[in-house]
Amino acid sequence: MRYDAVALSELIRAGEISAAEVESLARTAIGRVNGRLNALATPLFETTLAHAADGPLAGVPFLIKDIGPMAAGVPFFMGSRSLGAGVPARHDSELMRRFRAAGLATLGLTTMPEMSLGFSTEPVRTGPTRNPWHTGRGAGGSSGGSAALVAAGAVPIAHASDGAGSIRVPASCCGLVGLMPSRGRTPCGPDLGEPVFGLSCAFAVTRTVRDTAHLLDAVHGPAAGDKYTAPPPARPYQDELGADPGRLRVAVTTEAWSGVPVEAEVAEAALAMARLLEEQGHQVEAARPALEWEDVIEALVAPQLAFLAGVFRHAPRPPDPSLLEGMSRRLFEEAARLSVLELVAAFDAQNRVSRSVGAFFTGYDLLVTPSLARLPLPHGTLRYDDPDQPVAGFVRAQFAYGPFTPPFNVTGQPAISLPLGHSADGLPIGVQVVAGYGREDLLIRVASRLEQAVPWHDRIPPLSAAREDACT
Repeated sequence: MRYDAVALSELIRAGEISAAEVESLARTAIGRVNGRLNALATPLFETTLAHAADGPLAGVPFLIKDIGPMAAGVPFFMGSRSLGAGVPARHDSELMRRFRAAGLATLGLTTMPEMSLGFSTEPVRTGPTRNPWHTGRGAGGSSGGSAALVAAGAVPIAHASDGAGSIRVPASCCGLVGLMPSRGRTPCGPDLGEPVFGLSCAFAVTRTVRDTAHLLDAVHGPAAGDKYTAPPPARPYQDELGADPGRLRVAVTTEAWSGVPVEAEVAEAALAMARLLEEQGHQVEAARPALEWEDVIEALVAPQLAFLAGVFRHAPRPPDPSLLEGMSRRLFEEAARLSVLELVAAFDAQNRVSRSVGAFFTGYDLLVTPSLARLPLPHGTLRYDDPDQPVAGFVRAQFAYGPFTPPFNVTGQPAISLPLGHSADGLPIGVQVVAGYGREDLLIRVASRLEQAVPWHDRIPPLSAAREDACT
């Protein structure tokens, strides 16, 4: 599809095309590319899920990740064979209600790694999801299926969620806009009070900044009983598109806190963006928060163990252990031995990270980093099948690929990956921009101006629904 979600909704409202015609086109486009991308967790729904006909994005084709938001009656698999025929959702989650109210026409479920673990989407249940820019490379994870189909032009927008980088990593791999909102910006209830103890949130991947802004307008805000509430925006996010952000204090770093090497082309994309921001009148300097990387690891591992184990303990259908992948099996084994004191230590580590980063942002408005340390990886590089590898070792391997995204799940700050770079051999390179807590408005102002300066929409992946050879 050449049009973004906002443009499609305008065409539908103007009567230039019907919602039914748009749905038919989307189904055809998905059919053309999915045989090579392998990005659907199940066949498309026979009919779209019910949605408002008068919402701001009414009739826009949409997909949701195989972990939810829960949609009443829809079976979810969490990327795993171990759940058999899936676990049907008992009711809509609040976010799903808002997607429906926005008018989004949900067509199906997208792939993810088992239990949403890791930065590649290669579950045993469905096999690897391929990148439309190079089918020998991964689409990233954990929202890999959503990113692959949006990048291929099959749908303009799709749901994604982020517990350590799972919106921003696939957005970077596939050349998309991927915003992780502030903690509490989008609702997570009613079944969850705080996904992964506040480390995870849900939103979407898009091809344009304006789609990001319009969707955020449609779904943001607390629901009754939410544990976290982000400060409300001063005005609609769509009003921030193209708005003057003022002269900002911008820090830039291409050095990972973990010390892992960063590929030269990846680092250069971030530095090029810093130069562009300087040309736009901002004060830019090399700086970064003083983080202890071991605190980041500790802040994330125990909460992930406890949360996933707790979710499945109370699930209507527990997983069949014999059908779990090696890392998932190890996760449940380690969770059974996890002590309360280890969880408290993780919360202490979260506090140390948040205090350090919070202090840094009293002196800067934005932080620019690469989204990943490397270009999109070949399939099979990140392994999930070693049952003897401790979960912490698995996490370190993932974070060697994506070392820049996890700290901001700990702090709860908004961060966006923008497709500002492109490698010599045609692979997308994302650049991450982080703002202070609650400042999605600032990210959208800056991102929309960068989008005007770098026309990434002109880049079309080799495997695209818009290309005549997409299904050859």
